[in-house]
Amino acid sequence: MTRRQRLANLLRQRILILDGGMGTMVQQFKLGEADYRGHLCRDHACDLKGNNDLLVLTKPEVIREIHNDYLAAGADIIETNTFNGTSIAMADYQLEHMVRVMNRDAAKLARECCAEWTKKTPDKPRFVAGALGPTNRTASISPDVNDASKRNVSFDELVAAYTEQLEGLIEGGIDLVLVETIFDTLNAKAALFAYQTVFENDRDPPPLMISGTITDASGRTLSGQTVAAFWNSVRHAKPLSVGINCALGAVAMRPHIEELAKIAPETFISVYPNAGLPNPLSETGYDETPAMTSGFLKEFAQSGLVNIVGGCCGTTPAHIRSIAEAVAKVLPRSVLAG
Repeated sequence: MTRRQRLANLLRQRILILDGGMGTMVQQFKLGEADYRGHLCRDHACDLKGNNDLLVLTKPEVIREIHNDYLAAGADIIETNTFNGTSIAMADYQLEHMVRVMNRDAAKLARECCAEWTKKTPDKPRFVAGALGPTNRTASISPDVNDASKRNVSFDELVAAYTEQLEGLIEGGIDLVLVETIFDTLNAKAALFAYQTVFENDRDPPPLMISGTITDASGRTLSGQTVAAFWNSVRHAKPLSVGINCALGAVAMRPHIEELAKIAPETFISVYPNAGLPNPLSETGYDETPAMTSGFLKEFAQSGLVNIVGGCCGTTPAHIRSIAEAVAKVLPRSVLAG
């Protein structure tokens, strides 16, 4: 049985739980510049505070604790702490040379946590999703309002960056690849091209998950695509799942998830929203309580729309525990293939 077949079988049996926000949890540790630097980057030339991906090397105990908290809350799948783990994003910190080891160690750390929890609960295996974020550049939109033709990144540069990231994640031992928070489908296509190239001769590649983000009430991605256009742009990759994350919270996601579930009958559907809209006055930066977020996702599940649920910005282990409990007895959405 391939990895894809194994996961597809589980997804037909029950709704799987993805973990929650990483940045929200890191903030609670109130780390300073010295924590981010550690011994490894003690003499680095520029400030590193805020580079959460680096913590897998300089403060791994923090990331390990967060992973374990989500696994204890009921997560079936945890994401590697590599949302910004590309040479493109790391250029802001002059850390391009550390990208491969950063991804490798992030995957190894998550792998160790999952192995420990799978051993505790063999009837509930845990999986590592290698997270590929959108980078901090967009291949479709000009960064200069006075020059519509200008671009600050090329497709080939994105492919090279994602390839390097994937190679590190593979070395560390991932079970899935998650291309997430897609606001520009051309960036995502570069990630998908890298995935297909890297695993071209692999008979049992890590299954692919794809997740876009809707940026405003118009129901479009930042690069202007509707949900249907987005799906038709990436369906050639034949992902195990497709979905929506981050965005405007579960309430605003509802019609878009419903549409995606209709137009992608052959693919499992994932959704992991923010804990509502941002609120800088809130302790976590978001207002929704665990009961609120889980209530919305339970309705999604009861309506037969989803196969994988979790949380994004502002969600905590308490949110994930509440979500897991809310959907535990709800049947997953039926899928034609997988």
